[in-house]
Amino acid sequence: QLLDDPDELAVLEEIQQELILQEQSVIEEYERSLQFDEECLNAMLDGLDASDKVICPVCRKNHLTVRNHVVFCRCGLYISTQGMTEGKLRSLLESTVTEHSQRCFHSPEFAVTSGMEEEASLLMSCAVSPNGELLE
Repeated sequence: QLLDDPDELAVLEEIQQELILQEQSVIEEYERSLQFDEECLNAMLDGLDASDKVICPVCRKNHLTVRNHVVFCRCGLYISTQGMTEGKLRSLLESTVTEHSQRCFHSPEFAVTSGMEEEASLLMSCAVSPNGELLE
């Protein structure tokens, strides 16, 4: 009996149209979100493609720069070197971390250390191992 009343049918049709519009809006928002996620993923993959760059092991955010016998980062890392290149530095970091991971499941930490009269050095240490390993 209720469905025979034209006013009630109009109200039900209006509610149905509102629900359809809401569903379309949710679908459009979901598609925008997917597109944004895809753009972010592509941007991250583009960053990974910059394989000639070395991520700073201290801050783990910025790229290291090797120039004029100095390795430096925007985070403040500054180490004097002799004959260092980005390729050599990347290789040294990778081999040291790989060697550590063969003995320990924990991730090492990196810090810059210097004594009273010695120049700054990059120190890799692990909370588990008692001694740090000096990268030269």
